[in-house]
Amino acid sequence: MDDPGTLSEARRTVLRRTVRWIVGFTIGYNVLEAVASIVAGAAASSTALIAFGLDSVIEVLSAAVIAWQFSRRDPERWQKPALRAIAIAFFTLAGYVILAAGLSFAGVVEAAPSPLGIVIACLSLVIMPGVAGVERRTGAELGSASVIADARQLLLCAWLSGSMLLGLAANALLGWAWADSLAALVIAGFAIKEGIEAWRGEVEPPVVLHVN
Repeated sequence: MDDPGTLSEARRTVLRRTVRWIVGFTIGYNVLEAVASIVAGAAASSTALIAFGLDSVIEVLSAAVIAWQFSRRDPERWQKPALRAIAIAFFTLAGYVILAAGLSFAGVVEAAPSPLGIVIACLSLVIMPGVAGVERRTGAELGSASVIADARQLLLCAWLSGSMLLGLAANALLGWAWADSLAALVIAGFAIKEGIEAWRGEVEPPVVLHVN
């Protein structure tokens, strides 16, 4: 992260305003994405699609945490509790995905093809990496670990959408219903890793977010 001590107060104000704009966009987009994904997932009995919708809910909560932090007079003071809240969001998502995928593998439910789910996944793959990159750079310049952690939450959305797209496509084209749950489990492992790092405050972003 950059040294926040070198920032002018005017620049710091601009960056904090940028964080608030990102948070606002994230909340609005993910509310719509969550509703569409959960409805489509319920219709298709898709573990990956429902998990994706719940991830969108968690992203809204994560963004709300950042909005709360940056509404305080001294945002840096509240960085640790903000990071802990984001970590808990990661763990919650992973727990649900593991449980739901286990039920699917046991034959309790079987995912049906979902064309709407494929469209949702493609949109997320296009939008989320760009938003995450802007937020990461803003957080790095501010020296805010919690903002970078929230950017990683957005990146997780992109990873999840890619994994979900593969699972939904395999189910639609090849009839592999189990691919839906396998794709979700891959992301569950990623969510656990990210949650542990956020809890510890180890949120230096991966190389894919280093955009000049």
